[in-house]
Amino acid sequence: MKKILVLGGSGFVGRHLCKELVRLQHRVTVPTRDVSGTRGGQSLPSLELVQADVHDPAALARLVPGHDAVVNLVAILHGGSLEFERTHVELVRKIARACQDAGVPRLVHVSALGAAKDAPSMYQRSKAKGEEVLQASPLDWTVLRPSVIFGEGDRFLTLFARLQSIFPIMPLAGADTLFQPVWVGDVVSAIVQCLQRQDTARRTFEICGPDRFTLRQLVKLAGSASGHTRPVVGLPAVLAQLQAFMMEMAPGEPLMSRDNLDSLKVDNVASGSLPGIDALGISPAALRDIVPTYIGRRS
Repeated sequence: MKKILVLGGSGFVGRHLCKELVRLQHRVTVPTRDVSGTRGGQSLPSLELVQADVHDPAALARLVPGHDAVVNLVAILHGGSLEFERTHVELVRKIARACQDAGVPRLVHVSALGAAKDAPSMYQRSKAKGEEVLQASPLDWTVLRPSVIFGEGDRFLTLFARLQSIFPIMPLAGADTLFQPVWVGDVVSAIVQCLQRQDTARRTFEICGPDRFTLRQLVKLAGSASGHTRPVVGLPAVLAQLQAFMMEMAPGEPLMSRDNLDSLKVDNVASGSLPGIDALGISPAALRDIVPTYIGRRS
């Protein structure tokens, strides 16, 4: 049994990961800012919720000691350059420092496919900078770069299914951008493999599913699975920018931002220059086999 600290453990991937780690009889610690708000979804044996702000170095200094490994899942999709820098770069630096100070060398860090210093979006560039922080450290880090992740509780295909149940037509920016979606269960398996295998240390893996789809195809597939297939209309660049700007200005978390739109300028598929999920002994599930099991067909 290992004791594992999961940062971002109350999020989409984190919830699935914690269930699997507990099933494997590991002890899991999940820091959260609101223990009472998180507890209902995380009532698992051998899982401890701790109220803490992971951006606080003092909190990390208290959390990391006594663990065998740390998994970092903390990420944001929306924000400005300062928010991306704080979450994807500065936080990674703080985690790496806390691990070094506590003598906990094993760190599995979930980055993103398409992370690159010259990428078109702030999100992708900040993810690349966070990876560089780890690569410069003496830790036994492993970086996982997943494509877009789907599965029970996602905010991707489930969102497109819900929108098609409401609107008669789907105006879509980046409709022809390619994706290689990966099932959350396979992402969890990849993380577990990295925690178990020392030969994954100081390596980066691209975590993708077996098939490539355009965004248009994914939206249609989500609509079909929910029984609400709608016409998908690809937007030209000018209208796509206007749509993203208007969504940014709407109250609450935006469905799309201009930075998200910038990410769609490049395909989100495996480069082939790095080891993939198969190098971890995982045969990834096909999206078409999984989606109907959690979106379901609605009349």
